Amino acid sequence: MRQWLVDDEAAKQRIDKYVKTLLDDDTSRSQIQIWIDDGHIEVNGLAVKANYKVAEGDRVTLIIPEAESVEIAAEDIPLDIYFEDRDVIVVNKPRGMVVHPAPGHSSGTLVNALMANCQDLSGINGELRPGIVHRIDKDTSGLLMAAKNDKAHASLAAQLKEHSVTRKYLALVHGNLSHDQGTVDAPIGRDPHDRKMYTVIDRNSKHAVTHFHVVERFGDYTLLELKLETGRTHQIRVHMKFIGHPLVGDPMYGRSKGIKFNGQALHAAVLGFVHPSTGEYKEFTAPIPSDMEDLLLSLRSR
Repeated sequence: MRQWLVDDEAAKQRIDKYVKTLLDDDTSRSQIQIWIDDGHIEVNGLAVKANYKVAEGDRVTLIIPEAESVEIAAEDIPLDIYFEDRDVIVVNKPRGMVVHPAPGHSSGTLVNALMANCQDLSGINGELRPGIVHRIDKDTSGLLMAAKNDKAHASLAAQLKEHSVTRKYLALVHGNLSHDQGTVDAPIGRDPHDRKMYTVIDRNSKHAVTHFHVVERFGDYTLLELKLETGRTHQIRVHMKFIGHPLVGDPMYGRSKGIKFNGQALHAAVLGFVHPSTGEYKEFTAPIPSDMEDLLLSLRSR
């Protein structure tokens, strides 16, 4: 662990630049920004953004995570492919599958499967995340696109940043919503009390917007279609908890009581984007998986 106390000469510097000047090695500024995003750098005990400007008297703490090597192997894992060409592949990820490898979890992921299926994947996101443009949680099922080359990756990433990608989810939530449709516009950041979780918070947060409308009501439960305007980590799960209607089965943000489900009842049903090479708009729809459909059928039969 490294700690520094900001003096008057260093005041008003960006936190990433400040830490860079104090490290006596070849650590890149981009690596420092990753540490900031992952919560390994704090100011006065709180997480900050990379553009935070330090003030005189700030106490900056850096906890460098231990490096762990990860070897990624191509694995012959069946994929439910909805579209594939030389630029893009769209797959329907099953619930329970991790998107990309990480230290301690280097096999059985979508990336392992993609490496066996695709000759090339983009390298923009590094060796652990080849081709990965966006993610969905392990226990969320549904459509996800991956890039086969850097040009396609840049195009798809730009569309995500511009919020022009169509992403619609189906979710079963606790409670009976009072409105048939609505919008949750609430900033999301790391929970200062639990770094593994996210919450609606004003400080050190990112703009987040989720639109919803009711598909079906079951008394104590409601099936929603949700459209993402932004794509923050755990966005739907956090926003639904924020309005008092957490996802059924959500192990982090849900309720301990009620019907049981293995993972959150959330499915990425619709994915649409402009093809990086042809300029054609492509949209795909994946039906609700059988486990979630069985849950809905049980609710209808009550």
